Amino acid sequence: MKTRRNKLRPRFGGETRFPVAVVPPAPFRGVLETQLERLKDQLLQESLRRLETPELSGPLRRAGNEAAALAWTTAYPLLVFPELFQEKALAARHYALRQAKVARRCRQNPFATDASFG
Repeated sequence: MKTRRNKLRPRFGGETRFPVAVVPPAPFRGVLETQLERLKDQLLQESLRRLETPELSGPLRRAGNEAAALAWTTAYPLLVFPELFQEKALAARHYALRQAKVARRCRQNPFATDASFG
């Protein structure tokens, strides 16, 4: 076993500085978020004014929220949102009309099977 220990003496040079650019951990989307909300409200109000039946207002609002959520996942949410909203709104209308049709058939014939709703 070695009993002799060598002492190391540290030698420090001059202080070195590196330029550091401050980069935020995520892009600030506050302004973009506000613009997307305004666009969503504008398109939603236009669609609500053209509604045939008031029962579609709930599904239409949900379609707007879904479209906004999906638009956020893209690089250009303001560009993508209007088309997503149109697509989701159309799907919501079709779904609501189908549900109304099924409900109407159920009221006419409460003992009908699922196959008769095709």
